[in-house]
Amino acid sequence: MKRALIVSGGYAPHQPEACGEILRGLLEAEGMTVRHRLTLDAYDDEDLAGYDLIVPNWTVGEISVPTAKRIWAAVAGGVGLGGFHGGMIDAFRNSDRFRFIAGGSYVAEPGAICRYRVTIAAGGDPITEGIGDFDYRSEQYYMHMDPAVTVLATTRFTAAPYPWLEGVAMPVVWKKPFGLGRVFVSALGHGPQEFDHPQMRRILLRGLLWACR
Repeated sequence: MKRALIVSGGYAPHQPEACGEILRGLLEAEGMTVRHRLTLDAYDDEDLAGYDLIVPNWTVGEISVPTAKRIWAAVAGGVGLGGFHGGMIDAFRNSDRFRFIAGGSYVAEPGAICRYRVTIAAGGDPITEGIGDFDYRSEQYYMHMDPAVTVLATTRFTAAPYPWLEGVAMPVVWKKPFGLGRVFVSALGHGPQEFDHPQMRRILLRGLLWACR
């Protein structure tokens, strides 16, 4: 039986514990054994290599260099890493190692909560297969990106509030290898209510299962 570790906390408006519990239910429904931890100590006192999937769900926060190296070693050794929104893309701003593993990092959210279109960029990929473009309402993340990732879906910015961003296409879902491990990231999922969106939920679950060792 596959084992997953979810580590939730950080920025309270993201309701990380509630999102983590929803995700626990989705993974358990797939037959996985899930441990949901609510302190960053989990990265130091858990045997990370003993898991098949790690889900960072901690917006902002800080980790030490030795902790980042433990995560790096686990993923490079074959443990999957996958996450969503700020819990993955805006986690551990102090850690260049973690941001390198993730393949992208949050820098802004022009327009805050807004409606935008998600365009599937890789319809033949098993994570997005059978899912068409869809409308979404959430924070639209502007990110600095690793050009080596495989982009699965994108979004496009409008002129509001920054005219110079009009038409800029931004990855919103991607995957990448990291050593022997796999990494999956979705920028969607600002709060628990967004898990009711069928395409968001399907893409996230598929991506985490793909990343799982």
